[in-house]
Amino acid sequence: MFIQPWDAALDDAEWRTWIADGHDFGILSVNGLPGNAPITVPTHFTVDGTALLIHLARPNPVWKTIEADPNVTLTVTGDYAFIPGPWRAKAGTEPTDGVPTSYYAAVQFTCQATVVDEPEAKAELLRHQMAHFQPDGDHAPVEVDQPPYGRMLSGIRGLRLHVTEVRAKFTYDDHKPVEQRSDTARRLTERGAALDAPTAAQQLRRLDRVGTWKP
Repeated sequence: MFIQPWDAALDDAEWRTWIADGHDFGILSVNGLPGNAPITVPTHFTVDGTALLIHLARPNPVWKTIEADPNVTLTVTGDYAFIPGPWRAKAGTEPTDGVPTSYYAAVQFTCQATVVDEPEAKAELLRHQMAHFQPDGDHAPVEVDQPPYGRMLSGIRGLRLHVTEVRAKFTYDDHKPVEQRSDTARRLTERGAALDAPTAAQQLRRLDRVGTWKP
């Protein structure tokens, strides 16, 4: 993932806060076996210290490739929107001379994967995930010897992804003039399509912290 200086995370707290703010679904990418393309899997995940926890169905094709090469990447994207060219035209030029772009946030985790196959270890992984996704506890106990989860554990395998590198990108035109960025956030809010509102919120948050970009 290419990151311009003005698109980089301002500190680790920025991407950590963004992940914790409900961005818990990503694309797991594993190296393909020789002669095959990489495999990608959309999946929810949870954070456990310096590791990410995932569980997938046993028939999933990723297992052979992970056992051959445990180096994987998990990419999370969000708060994205297409920005039309006229919104980015320089002051005093024709609106149609503006060049469009995409705004988005992305966090990319490089990891070493460890397969979790022991029944109690898988149950503990699921408990951790349920505590995140169903914090009210409105679910049956996740126990090896109790239904419904006990009999289903044999159908899944877990993954503990030990994070070795994090690359974060928040691309919201931070190198452009303050007035233009403020105006773009206004236009996004007015347009109100898809993820326009959270995209505008990210731009205004970055604008508040960055102000006028200084290389």
